[in-house]
Amino acid sequence: MSLFSCRPRLVAKAVIKPSTSLFRCAFTRAPFQWQDPLNMQEVLTDEERLQPRILDAYRSENYDRKILEEMGELGLLGPTIDGYGCAGVSSVAAGLITREVEKLEKLARGKLISCFGLTEPNHGSDPGSLETTAVPHPTKKDAYILNGAKTWITNSPIADILLVWAKLDGVIRGFVIQRDQCAPGTLETPTIKDKNGLRASITGMIQMDGCVVPAANVLPNVTGLKGPFGCLNSARYGIAWGTIGALEDRLDRARTYTLEPKQFNKPLAQFQLIRKKLADASTDAAFGLQAALQVGRLKDKGLAAPEMISMIKRQNCDRALSGARTLQEVFGGNVASDEYHIGRHVANLFVTQKYEGQSDAHALVLGRSITGLQAFF
Repeated sequence: MSLFSCRPRLVAKAVIKPSTSLFRCAFTRAPFQWQDPLNMQEVLTDEERLQPRILDAYRSENYDRKILEEMGELGLLGPTIDGYGCAGVSSVAAGLITREVEKLEKLARGKLISCFGLTEPNHGSDPGSLETTAVPHPTKKDAYILNGAKTWITNSPIADILLVWAKLDGVIRGFVIQRDQCAPGTLETPTIKDKNGLRASITGMIQMDGCVVPAANVLPNVTGLKGPFGCLNSARYGIAWGTIGALEDRLDRARTYTLEPKQFNKPLAQFQLIRKKLADASTDAAFGLQAALQVGRLKDKGLAAPEMISMIKRQNCDRALSGARTLQEVFGGNVASDEYHIGRHVANLFVTQKYEGQSDAHALVLGRSITGLQAFF
């Protein structure tokens, strides 16, 4: 996932370490802060800014791996995993090389990179039809041979550890591939270049041709789609935060911009249509933030239904993209310059709306729950 701004990191801390100050009742008139409508900064600290490095990576489409290491030093990787230098409580399927403590600790520090391989060239929204296969090795005991291809996989070109989903005897299972254990030519991870969005993130394919995986690297007690969907729900939940962080960044920059230049002898921010755009974006960001926070609290208690995550992923992605597009208009001709970051955000949000479940697919999930009628077949 790309780093839109530091806000997703900050707001995530509110879920990990909730504060009762969020729910204090105020009986006196408190000042309203447009940049933090619901006073979330009470429980958040701003430790660093990534924007200059992200812009450089976006321009050159050159991924800065050191960012992951710095995030690991701050305890920001694997925030829902308990122990190993991570911050929270596990909500991802157990068994992902948990017996290899050293590797998990390196993953948590960003010293090792992992990726999640589910999407295939011919199967995106229909993962149940995936074509990657695993068969028992004909001569090696307790080993499997993987064949198939995955695409649009974040981090695959640089991943040390790859979690790949394949069919074993017709049943979907998870296989942990360690790159340094693969024979030459059996595992290739070419980079997908010239992307329009997420250019600061590295994306690629996973091509397996007789890739041998030890039986010990098969995820235990995880069969069918419940395994990948458990991981995807956590990813979708994180996206619901990240997209609001992107919208907040756009709002901040748009407000600053409209207060500076003058048109017809007054700031742009003094025109009513400009104010409406700012008000709409601020409202969407505030409500999206609270929705994500509420689902996060429920998730910590084991009470978050998958439909809740579909709802906030869909709504926050849609509103963040719509808000970013609307805020483009306040920059006039300067919107064409990447120095204002608006084009980067719009391109990233357009892609974010599509991955981890396209918005229309999540609408079908919600519609199925509302009506009780099957939506996909």
